[in-house]
Amino acid sequence: MTIWRWAEYFSDTPVENQITLGEGNTPLVRSRQIGPQAGLSQLYFKLESSNPSGSYKDRYAAAAISDMLDRGQTRSVGTSSGNTGSAVAAYCARAQIFCEIGVMETTPIGKLKQMRAYGAQVYKIKGLGLDLATSERAMKELQLKTERPDYQLQISAFRFSPRGMVGVKTISYELAEQASFLETKVEHIFSPAGGGGLTLAVARGFADLVERSELSSMPAVHCVQPSGNDTIAGPLRDGSLQGRSCSCTSEISGLQVGANVDGDAVIKICRDSGGTGYLVEDPVVWKVQQRLACEEGIFCEPAGAVALAGALEASRRGEVEKHAPIVCLVTGIGFKDPASVDRMIEGGDCPTINADQIQHQ
Repeated sequence: MTIWRWAEYFSDTPVENQITLGEGNTPLVRSRQIGPQAGLSQLYFKLESSNPSGSYKDRYAAAAISDMLDRGQTRSVGTSSGNTGSAVAAYCARAQIFCEIGVMETTPIGKLKQMRAYGAQVYKIKGLGLDLATSERAMKELQLKTERPDYQLQISAFRFSPRGMVGVKTISYELAEQASFLETKVEHIFSPAGGGGLTLAVARGFADLVERSELSSMPAVHCVQPSGNDTIAGPLRDGSLQGRSCSCTSEISGLQVGANVDGDAVIKICRDSGGTGYLVEDPVVWKVQQRLACEEGIFCEPAGAVALAGALEASRRGEVEKHAPIVCLVTGIGFKDPASVDRMIEGGDCPTINADQIQHQ
């Protein structure tokens, strides 16, 4: 099963142009250690890291590149901090569409190599994602380029690429179905945010189900950001109506988006759902990433641990009921960011021993 089983919910792309690599249908697993230790008896993880290129962005890429095929477009161009680029490059290879990607200078080497392995043309843009003026200039240049009819802009945000982002709503459709199998109803969703596209897509996905009378109400959708990239979570918690731009100081790859991209829409829909914003420090995220690996067997990149860091903060504050069904989105696999893995296993290489030394280990 892929995201296209939900096609009638989000797309009018004909079946013959629906590109897939088997994305979607990702596991929902219950916490065995971290949740119970925090007093959260129904803490779940949605493992988007199990998608074909290793992140939830495959849902975006499947919808976006299928739309390009349907429109007869042959050249994809966009920017990425890593995961969008990897996903788009994979699906462009599948569709045999030319792929050009401008990336941040801080993009982890694992993501860079993955994009290039798929055959994408990749270049780094100085200051992208970290400097607001540079990011805006890059967007303008790309938008000029995509005025040509054979190009389509691929940036994973509703503001820039809504035809791809609708594919991300399938996370919500799956969660509702998986929760029904567990004979429960999700009450809280914790979502990491850079530009806010994922959080907005998930909230809109649940809103779709309410509109279709498949759910009576939607869960509270909470936006979690690194404190060094507070464009949405702080304003959401503080009662503001709009997001804000900032100079990003966070080192969490994938969430370094200093511009207010989808923030205004995220704030409205999260607040309407009963959700709020949470800010977490980078060292806390790295610790939670390590805990997910050692205590739950879940190998994720730092951005994939941000939602859980937010949920644990919500529990500490007493802002979620201990027995409420809570889902944290684990967005990308650990291989994406080798430097973060080195941080987790700090202490040197594993030893090499002789066979007769085994009994002494």
